Amino acid sequence: MKIIDIYEFDNLINKLKEKGYTPIGPTIQNGAIIYSEINSSSDLPIGFTDVQKPGFYRLENSGNGSYFNFVVGPQSWKKFLYPSIQKLFTAYYKNNKLEIEREEDTKTKYAFIGVRACEINSIEIQDRVFFGGEFQNSKYKTLRKNSLIIAVNCSKAGSNCFCTSMGTGPEVKSGYDILLTEILNENEHYFLIEIGSERGNEIVSEVNTRDSNEIDLERKHQVIQKTISQIQKHLDTENLKEILLKNFENPLWDEVAKRCLACGNCTMVCPTCFCMTVEDYTDLQKTKAERIQKWDSCFTLEYSYIHGGSVRVSIGSRYRQWLTHKLASWHEQFGTSGCVGCGRCITWCPVGIDITEEATKIKKVSQYQTTSMEET
Repeated sequence: MKIIDIYEFDNLINKLKEKGYTPIGPTIQNGAIIYSEINSSSDLPIGFTDVQKPGFYRLENSGNGSYFNFVVGPQSWKKFLYPSIQKLFTAYYKNNKLEIEREEDTKTKYAFIGVRACEINSIEIQDRVFFGGEFQNSKYKTLRKNSLIIAVNCSKAGSNCFCTSMGTGPEVKSGYDILLTEILNENEHYFLIEIGSERGNEIVSEVNTRDSNEIDLERKHQVIQKTISQIQKHLDTENLKEILLKNFENPLWDEVAKRCLACGNCTMVCPTCFCMTVEDYTDLQKTKAERIQKWDSCFTLEYSYIHGGSVRVSIGSRYRQWLTHKLASWHEQFGTSGCVGCGRCITWCPVGIDITEEATKIKKVSQYQTTSMEET
């Protein structure tokens, strides 16, 4: 483990550029922290922190000059690995012949800076979705293989975080090329830096570092333990999959539907949701057509449309589909939960619906019913 001083951070970014990477990191735009291309450390939300509650998000000045003293914002890294709009191919009709021009896989190499533990888990979940089985998404796979991950251990937990319940954080344990832990006190400000791959070692070997000691390791431990102690939300996942799959007709789905707007915000900000639709467009001369892939949401009425109409006509059935897929049937498809406990869906729900509370309600009602039957 090495130390990189704060004034060396720009050199790290420059080395990424020299290696052909496009640095992507947290920036402030429109009052929120989003992921965008950065050119230097000055583009980062230095000295800012965030306040999150159900249906609430605000930025505040922390006043301490920290680089990463915030949690996740409304965007995830899937914005770059799985873009919201992608052209699949263009079809031309020339000389009485149909010609197909397919979109080539991009050669872009991203360097993601500031990836949290829950986000690494979400990327690995999407890896299973897009190239972990028989059918593979070549565009996603190419972008993923070319991407460099510079992770950051969380130094703060938001009030909507529940990564400890999902086993996804706040400490980064794997899946990174370079790992940073920000150490900030009255006299010092630096990063502990750990190497997770040959690509990461190649970058770090070309920046100025110094050796760490036992005190630095203890400081890292203190950062992580402090973050864990700040986590307020919890979700008991024991037998949750089985309980949810047995409660399709539970009246609680209709109760939450009275508040749900079916806006789809939760699916748009979710780092693992992958629902999409395909639309075709033609020009006025009918000589060219394009097939476009776009993000979609299981909360839209049209998403479940088949011949004769939509399968899930009520908001309750759509909310049930989302939560049950996320916490239950995702296990059957991909061998893991579809939730990483980042809390984005809670923060960005306009009416503050909390996935941990709704899942807990279903579990408590189910356990009560089981206990009542046993007593009878």
